[in-house]
Amino acid sequence: MRNETMAIHAGYEPEATTHAVAVPIYQTAAYAFDSADHGAALFNLEAEGFRYSRIANPTSAVLEKRISQLEGGVGALAVATGQAALHFAFVNVADHGGNIVSVPQLYGTTHTLLSHILPRQGITGRFAESDKPEAIEKLIDENTRAVFAETIGNPAGNVCDIEALAKIAHAHGVPLIVDNTVATPILLKPFDYGADIAVHSLTKFLGGHGTTLGGAIVDSGNFPWAKHADRFPAYNRPDTSYHGLVYAERFGRTAYIERARSVYQRTMGSVLSPFNAFLLLQGIETVALRMERHVENAQKVAEFLRKDPRVAWVNYTGFPDSPYYPLVQKYLGGNASSLFTFGIKGGMEAGKTFYDALKLITRLVNIGDAKSLACHPASTTHRQMSAEQQRIAGVLPETIRLSIGIEHSADIIEDIDQALDKACPSRLQAAE
Repeated sequence: MRNETMAIHAGYEPEATTHAVAVPIYQTAAYAFDSADHGAALFNLEAEGFRYSRIANPTSAVLEKRISQLEGGVGALAVATGQAALHFAFVNVADHGGNIVSVPQLYGTTHTLLSHILPRQGITGRFAESDKPEAIEKLIDENTRAVFAETIGNPAGNVCDIEALAKIAHAHGVPLIVDNTVATPILLKPFDYGADIAVHSLTKFLGGHGTTLGGAIVDSGNFPWAKHADRFPAYNRPDTSYHGLVYAERFGRTAYIERARSVYQRTMGSVLSPFNAFLLLQGIETVALRMERHVENAQKVAEFLRKDPRVAWVNYTGFPDSPYYPLVQKYLGGNASSLFTFGIKGGMEAGKTFYDALKLITRLVNIGDAKSLACHPASTTHRQMSAEQQRIAGVLPETIRLSIGIEHSADIIEDIDQALDKACPSRLQAAE
């Protein structure tokens, strides 16, 4: 099936009891067992089924199947937020210690997770000087447990060379984990280029309406955990909490995602509610159509900004002179992201005036909404980072991040135009 069809149908057929066409909301905490032996088999991971909604739920299971099929994976785990998904994704490869080598262009909270939170758990985040494959390779050693990148950086907008990063990671015997939130599987399927694990904040483009938090981890099923037994003992040695179960042996290609569910979702929670899973499924049904409009509108807005004398710079990868333009053609089919940044002449103060003058475009820190959104990253999403860390991540003091929605493009541009008038009145008069 194609994206548009999978987004509507994957993972569900009308259930046998009521023949409901919409996915039912299974608002239940637990599930009855047929017998004591049936319950034991479920808890021993010997039988498929549901036992407790902290571990799995039928509504969430449809969401997991749909996302997995969109990404081309063998399985997925839906959790409460995108940050919970990232946390589980990292500790599921490095809970015996080690380091995660990452590109520097990251969402601010992800940077905090790798630089401050995980080190307290014995996992070190290592940040390369750039997103270039050779910069990543310099930091990989015998203690590295994964390479990490955002397929499209937030807010930097950089497009990572997934195929090159995957080759380097695999040459050193570690998986490539990517955050595919901004691209979504509609624009990019990272498993096609060698990535092993994909992470999503479902709150963003996939959910698409700014109503519902959610996250997901998707397993490609392609990383050979058994081949790298010394580096990943958790997959190749008996798990005493499951009576000696060996994940690589029991689950094969789904070992990663099954361990994430059985070890981390079961014991740490971060559960996605069935109602939230239902809402996210509604959003996913229209994601392919929305991404078309997001991309189309963003190009028009970026072109308007680039021609405007009040604007100092525009960082949009759809421009042929962008260093990432070739990667947009290779990985995104020429569809530059609707998330991009720009700066106004007059610096930070002019930028703040512009930001405060917006009327249609909403000021907040979310992205990927049907509505157009704006953010000042230096004072919000990346506030915890030093000025140098912000610069490397693609954030300058005057940077405005735009997430272009699906409204009429003329209305979006009119709002930007009037806000520029207020931010740079003298420059407008000089241009006239």
